[in-house]
Amino acid sequence: MRHLKAHRKLGRPTEHRISMLRNLATSLVNSREDRIVTTLPKAKELRPFIEKAITLSRRAASLEGNGAEVAGVHLRRQAASYFHAGNFRRATTTRRGQIPPPRSAGVAALKRLFDDLGERFKDRPGGYTRIIKMGRRAGDGAELAIIELVDNAREKEAQTAARKKSSKGSSKKKSAESKAADTETAETKDNE
Repeated sequence: MRHLKAHRKLGRPTEHRISMLRNLATSLVNSREDRIVTTLPKAKELRPFIEKAITLSRRAASLEGNGAEVAGVHLRRQAASYFHAGNFRRATTTRRGQIPPPRSAGVAALKRLFDDLGERFKDRPGGYTRIIKMGRRAGDGAELAIIELVDNAREKEAQTAARKKSSKGSSKKKSAESKAADTETAETKDNE
């Protein structure tokens, strides 16, 4: 029986596997195109991992009432466990002329998750990611896949372009039909 064997081990010990999933989640949230390329088993493991974090940000975006701020902080702290913590014990004061080290990518991912993605997926009940198979890698033959966030900017641009194209096509048909109708009315007037 396979009770309690829900996830793939990916050939790594537990700490390494969790760290790898956190890195992949951080890369996905911080990517400009809202997509990353990885192997298929990693993408399949990343999907429920990142969707839980997005659900937390979605809940925070829909909070209202008295304890909304406190609950929002709690949800943000819960979601922080899906990313690396950042520069722990970061120096707040530095020597003259030195620039303090930047916050880590995990902090930036958490900020984007709650500022942008929570609002973007506010009305979506689930299914925030999509996996697209790419075929096999040349070197080792591993199956590659793209994991991406749905409702991204590229999709919206493609949808608006398709709508414009269809409206142009229908407007061309309408203009051709109206020209034909105008010529017919002109011909009937000339005949009378």
